[in-house]
Amino acid sequence: MEIKNIKWDEKGLIPAIIQDSKTLEIRMVGYMSLESINKSLSEKIVTFFSRSKKRLWTKGETSGNKLLIDEMSLDCDKDALLIKATPLGPTCHLGTESCFDEPHDNKLVFTLEVLEKIIEQRKNEDKSDSYVSSLFNKGVKEISKKLTEEAGETSISAVTADGRVVEESADLLFHLLVLLNQQGTNLKAVIKELEKRSSSAN
Repeated sequence: MEIKNIKWDEKGLIPAIIQDSKTLEIRMVGYMSLESINKSLSEKIVTFFSRSKKRLWTKGETSGNKLLIDEMSLDCDKDALLIKATPLGPTCHLGTESCFDEPHDNKLVFTLEVLEKIIEQRKNEDKSDSYVSSLFNKGVKEISKKLTEEAGETSISAVTADGRVVEESADLLFHLLVLLNQQGTNLKAVIKELEKRSSSAN
C-alpha cells in the first residue's frame, strides 16, 4: 500500500474499516492519521487517531482486546482503508464482537490461528513474567524439551486413561506452535504439507 497516494480529509484523516480476517465480519470503523498508520504498520496492531481525545489510540490499550493486522489496503478512490485483522477479543466497547452487533455476551472465537497471534505478541512484548517470553529467551533446546515432555504426558494420559488427555493435548499443541514460531514457520505451512501429502496419496 502506497501511503503517499492516500487522499486525506480536511482534518488529515482517513476512515478505516476493520474486518475480521477469518470470518470477514466488519468489526468497526475508525479514523487514522499518517502517524497512526505508520505506528500500525510498524507494530502490526491497529492504532487509530481519536477525534474526541485528539491523540493516537491503540485499540485495546486498556481492555487488551487488540486488533492484530493481517492486511491493509486502500480503496479505488484512495480515500478509505480496509484493514483485515485478527481480533484478540470483543471489538465494541459494549462487549460485542462487532460495533454493528446488538449487545450480548459474545466471546472471542478461539482458533489455533488466534493462539499463534497471541504467542507472537507475547514474544514481542518480552515481559519477564510471561511464560511465552521465557521460553523464547531460553531458546530452541528448552522449547523442544517442553514439547517432548508434553508429547510424553499426552501419551501416558491416553494409556493410563487418567482423564487428562484433553488438557495434555492442549499443552502439546501450545508448545508445538511455540516451536514452529521459533523456527520461523507456522501452522499454515504444516497444513499445506499435509494437503500436499493428501493429494499425493490419492
